[in-house]
Amino acid sequence: MMSWERTFEKWDSYQNLEPNLKQELKQLKADPVALEDAFYKELTFGTGGMRGVLGAGTNRMNVYTIRKAVSGLANYLLEHTVNVKDRGVVIAYDSRHMSKEFALETAKVLGAYGITAYVFSSLRPTPLLSFAVRYLGTVSGVMITASHNPPEYNGFKVYNEDGGQITPSQASEIITYINQVEDELSVPYLEQDELEEQELINWIKDEIDNAYLDKLQGISKWSADEMAKEKTMPIVFTPLHGTASQLVPKGLKQLNFTNVHVVKEQAIADPEFSTVASPNPEEHQAFTMAIEQGKQTNATILLATDPDADRLGVAVKNSAGDYQVLTGNQLGALMLDYLLAHSDKALLRTGRMIKTVVTSELGKAVADYYGIKTLNTLTGFKFIGEKIREFDSTGESFVFGYEESYGYLISSFARDKDAVQASMIACEMAYYWQQQGKTLLDALYELFARHGYYFENMQSITLKGKQGSEKIRLIMDYVRNEPLQKFGGLEVEQTEDYLAGTRKFKDGQVENIELPKENMVKYILERDCWICLRPSGTEPKIKCYFGVRGTSEADSKDKLATLQASMDKILQATIEV
Repeated sequence: MMSWERTFEKWDSYQNLEPNLKQELKQLKADPVALEDAFYKELTFGTGGMRGVLGAGTNRMNVYTIRKAVSGLANYLLEHTVNVKDRGVVIAYDSRHMSKEFALETAKVLGAYGITAYVFSSLRPTPLLSFAVRYLGTVSGVMITASHNPPEYNGFKVYNEDGGQITPSQASEIITYINQVEDELSVPYLEQDELEEQELINWIKDEIDNAYLDKLQGISKWSADEMAKEKTMPIVFTPLHGTASQLVPKGLKQLNFTNVHVVKEQAIADPEFSTVASPNPEEHQAFTMAIEQGKQTNATILLATDPDADRLGVAVKNSAGDYQVLTGNQLGALMLDYLLAHSDKALLRTGRMIKTVVTSELGKAVADYYGIKTLNTLTGFKFIGEKIREFDSTGESFVFGYEESYGYLISSFARDKDAVQASMIACEMAYYWQQQGKTLLDALYELFARHGYYFENMQSITLKGKQGSEKIRLIMDYVRNEPLQKFGGLEVEQTEDYLAGTRKFKDGQVENIELPKENMVKYILERDCWICLRPSGTEPKIKCYFGVRGTSEADSKDKLATLQASMDKILQATIEV
């Protein structure tokens, strides 16, 4: 294996290196630590693709790391799928730096293998890419996006022929093919004019959008008469400089919402996301401008989608008249309750709700109330998409899927989390409760009164670079190997190690966890509480999730604070070693 120094020398001496990357290499020479970080490893291709900082080096997102990944993907597709060259691959991209360029590079490398590419002519949401794979019948899909990461990031996300994110087994095989590409600087590709001459590239305009909007209208629980009624409920929507600026307003118009206000400054596709500290609707600061406009319009509901429109955040007024951002767990439970309450009970007999293991247990309580079975998956919507595909042969039916990080899917015509779908149901639901004289917060507290006060939180620690990766490893080793008995005075009843695939009970019994392996540890505590730790798959972070169930809001908040303080001590002690 070539040392990182030799890899750098190879890049530095390559005569045809992209000029901007050549210039960056000159600057890196003056910073040995940054230079090593750019070359000490290859950018990780994980279970869904790769994501990283833009720049020069094998550990960065650039045209060469893209070409290498596409070359591996092309070889995998040619070996494992049928009619690859004719069926082709569909490619979409978001508003980030280099997104359109990376989309075109993907098509160029596919073209060198004789594989047709369908490329959107302008930016589109991730869920539309998922839908397009199914609509066009392609063998795969590629989405160029880094979701809600900071502006310096971009990513390469791969979808299988079902429209879902590639599964871990598929990713593992693709990685094998990628690793067979010996030199990322010499991957073959065609120029754009060659692609067009050979009809190996097709530019997509509005066809997929229109087909998607037709499907979108079908997720409503309203009758045709109810849908036709004009609804003047004020709505404020911000796409946070991303891809949802067209589809969400069009979808709301189909439902006859006529009082929709778009935050104009944030409807601009800005790769710097200049009006927000982070383009992530999980961060409450992302709602600042929407809240200002909400106050001016007396909006009932505020919607915020992340740049690739697969995550949705919602804010509604509280009793003090201020806008309160719902958590992903809360919005998911509300949508699930609304959908099940307005569904034909006969059709729900085989219904399944799917959530991740770090998502609130309130969702399971709601599903139980309506007689719906809950299935748990690992963190990541790819596992929810994989489970939906299994239903084709099991006779089970999908009714809803969600994860705590603001990802929801209402209908499986897309197979990834879909903020456009979620926006429609959130507004429909808000309108329904408004007609009952209630807000979404009123509806949420009714769920708490019925099922218990489920509260959750997540905290993350960012540990960048090579040293950060080592500290994350030490933390996971500690919580996995030390016999922890209590957290915040609450006894550990079960310890779930998803890397080992085992669940250990406090009496010593052990059983297998029937899920794929993942570097994650979850402690099930007494009194319906839990803690889970996992390294992020897309960012240099370790995440710690907390869930409690209390007898009141105050009781739940006290439990959360106690658990977090207990875990903080463990994390800080490990980091400082």
